[in-house]
Amino acid sequence: MSPSVALHDTAFRNYLVIVLGLLFVAGIVLALLQFVFRVELGSVWKTYCGWMWMAPLVALVIFAGRVPFVIGVMLVAVLAGREFSQVSGLACDRWMTGALYLALLLAVLGCAPIFGLLLVFLVPILRNRVAGELRLISSGLIAFVLLGWMFGQLGFFAHTPNAYGYLCFVIFATEVTDVSAFVFGKMFGRHPLRVAISPRKTWEGALGGLAVALLLPWLLRFSFPFFGRGQLILTGLIVGLGGPLGDLSLSLLKREFGVKDWGTAIPGHGGVLDRIDSLIFVVPLFMLMTAYYYPGR
Repeated sequence: MSPSVALHDTAFRNYLVIVLGLLFVAGIVLALLQFVFRVELGSVWKTYCGWMWMAPLVALVIFAGRVPFVIGVMLVAVLAGREFSQVSGLACDRWMTGALYLALLLAVLGCAPIFGLLLVFLVPILRNRVAGELRLISSGLIAFVLLGWMFGQLGFFAHTPNAYGYLCFVIFATEVTDVSAFVFGKMFGRHPLRVAISPRKTWEGALGGLAVALLLPWLLRFSFPFFGRGQLILTGLIVGLGGPLGDLSLSLLKREFGVKDWGTAIPGHGGVLDRIDSLIFVVPLFMLMTAYYYPGR
C-alpha cells in the first residue's frame, strides 16, 4: 500500500467514485425531502454531515499507505478504548487503563493476544491487590478482546496483496449494511428485534440489511475477482450477520452501563465506538475466511 499504488488500483478508484457519488446523491435526496417536500428530517442532517467528513478521512488514510493506515487503526482502537474505559468506570484506574492502551497498540501491530491478556492481569499482580480487581480485569479483557484482538485485525489487511479490495469492501459494505438496516427499519419496521437491548431495531430492518449485505459482494465483485460463488455468499453472510451482532453486543454493554451512546465525538453518530461496533465481528470473520480459502492473497 502506498499513494502511487492506490492511484493505479482499480478497487480503490472504484470505491472512491462510488462513495463520492453516494454522498452527492444522498445530499440531493435529503435536500429535496426537506426543502421541497417539507419532510422534517430531525438529526438526519447531523448524521449526513458526519459521513461527509468521515468518508473522505477514511479514504485519505487508506490512500496514504500501509504505515499511516495501521497508525489510523491504532488511533481508532485507542479512542474507542478510551470511551469504553470512561463508560465502564475503568478510567478511574490509570494503571489498568494504561495497560489496556498498550495492549491495544500491540494487538494492532500483530502481537499475539497473550501479551494483551498478560498486561491486563499484570497490573493487579504487581500491585498485590485483590479487592475490586475482578471488575477492572473483566472490563479490561472485554475491551481488549473486542477492540484489540478483533477490530485490530483490520490493520492486518494492509499487509495482504489485495489490501485495497479487502479493506475498502469490509469498511464500505459494513457501513452500507448498517445504514440500510436503519432505513428499512424506519420504513417498514413493525416487529422489535431485541427490545431490551436495542429498542429501535426491528426484524424488518435486520432482514433488509441482510438482503443488502448478500447482494453487495456480487455488485462489488471487482474487490475480489478470484472469489467463487460460495465465498461471495459467505462474505455476504459475514457482513449481514456479523454487523448486527457486533452492534447488539455493544448495545448490550451500553444498557448494562446505563448509557445511550459511548460518547459524543461524532455528532449524529455518538462516539467512535458507536461507529465501529458493526465492524468488530465482521473484520475477524472476514479475515478468517480469506486466510482459509485464499492464503497469500
